[in-house]
Amino acid sequence: MRAVARRAARLYGERLFHLVIVAAALALGAYAISILGVRSLFNSHVWWQSIAVWFAVAVIGHDLILFRLYALADRLLTGPRTPARRRGRTSTRPPAHPPAANYLRLPTLAGALLLMVFLPGIIQQGAPTYHAATGLTQAPYLTRWLLLTATFYLISAVCYTTKTVLAQQKRGV
Repeated sequence: MRAVARRAARLYGERLFHLVIVAAALALGAYAISILGVRSLFNSHVWWQSIAVWFAVAVIGHDLILFRLYALADRLLTGPRTPARRRGRTSTRPPAHPPAANYLRLPTLAGALLLMVFLPGIIQQGAPTYHAATGLTQAPYLTRWLLLTATFYLISAVCYTTKTVLAQQKRGV
């Protein structure tokens, strides 16, 4: 049985558990479409409000454009790989300071996720409706998002500084 599983995994290119999860996700999607119906996924009156159009734009926008941009940014952030690192050899000496990549990735990710969630409020989309429903304006959204993002970077900088100081003390510098 294990030989069959290994051969199937080699043929598929990943563990069989991955195949089961992908098949389950596709089955769940097909079930949702069968319950909702194809007509509910496409609005013939206002085409850009259709789920199918938003899904296609998300796939194209993320997978073909954004992924390449932030992969390039990450490559520039982490720097070129040295031949020793590529072959799996590492130095026995601990680094003088921890790599900064993760200390920049995390606040960037948090700020980007908040931007995606609160973008309609930040750009004041639907301001009259929001004001009619709450009696408030959407003006604070941009300021609060900027303050939260700056706070994420500040906390990350404090953590990086602390880690650097502790690493230098450990080395005896």
